[in-house]
Amino acid sequence: MNIGLALLLAALAGLATTIGSLFGVIIKKPGPRFITLSLGFSAGVMIFVSFVELLSTGIQSVGFIYAQIAFFSGIAITFLIDALIPHDYMAEHNLDDKKHRSRNLARTGLFVALGIAIHNFPEGLAVFAGTLQDVKLGIAIAVAIALHNIPEGIAVSVPVFIATGSRSKAFWWSFLSGMAELAGALIAALFLMPFLNQTVLGILLSAVAGIMTFISIDELVPVSRSYGEEHLSIVGFVFGMMVMSLSLWITF
Repeated sequence: MNIGLALLLAALAGLATTIGSLFGVIIKKPGPRFITLSLGFSAGVMIFVSFVELLSTGIQSVGFIYAQIAFFSGIAITFLIDALIPHDYMAEHNLDDKKHRSRNLARTGLFVALGIAIHNFPEGLAVFAGTLQDVKLGIAIAVAIALHNIPEGIAVSVPVFIATGSRSKAFWWSFLSGMAELAGALIAALFLMPFLNQTVLGILLSAVAGIMTFISIDELVPVSRSYGEEHLSIVGFVFGMMVMSLSLWITF
């Protein structure tokens, strides 16, 4: 099994938050068109992969009923994480508002970093499980997650940088939140590997499909549209599905 590659891909996907942090401290705000397209593209890839590849593979491995139970369990688990530890993108707030004082921004950055870190755990699991199933699938999932980790890096770095004036603090907070991807993959490797067989992998892939579906619908698409470029959001979404469809067709 490609355990080492799975861990590497999870780490690289998590490191994409540092790209966002660099955007955040150097150019403050990447253009809304770029963020809208990238988030829409990421959601399209994740939705397409979830239903066409992950869930269908789970059904073949463990049967329809068990795959569906795992799928909706993945959604439920991610919903609980999201409800208990919510996080926001700075696109949803006005940084020029006088209410955003330095201390509040620093605290916001800390909580955003913590929330994103916890949300990144199941994403690391998604990369790990996808890579064990098929390397090309794992790469596709890692790329999709990396794309949406870029604005997460912005969400952490912008308030910290504005509050503290420290580029290093903004960078490292963002870096640590992204490394939760690798932590999620490591936990999966340590605790799941002894029990991993075709049945467990099928259940795991179905659950990951639920996780990715929830992330796409609850997080990526709404935030993509929040930048005021609604049509670009759906263009990115459809383009992401088309690219994923083409990549799967080429590999068959």
